[in-house]
Amino acid sequence: MGETKSMTLTVRIQPAVKEGLRAVAEQERRSLANMIEVMIRARRYQRGRENGTPLNQINQGITAHGQDRQ
Repeated sequence: MGETKSMTLTVRIQPAVKEGLRAVAEQERRSLANMIEVMIRARRYQRGRENGTPLNQINQGITAHGQDRQ
């Protein structure tokens, strides 16, 4: 099966927010893009657990490689 190509997302944020994100990413040795992806996935997991969603439904859209299914 072919590899799914990453998509580009352009956003505007305050400079202080970007600097904070950069600092956290640097501490975890991640790129900004990867840090944003990790934070979104963590929040998605957290929200699902708060709502009582079964773990298998939370992870349903994530493959073994960590990519969202289309």
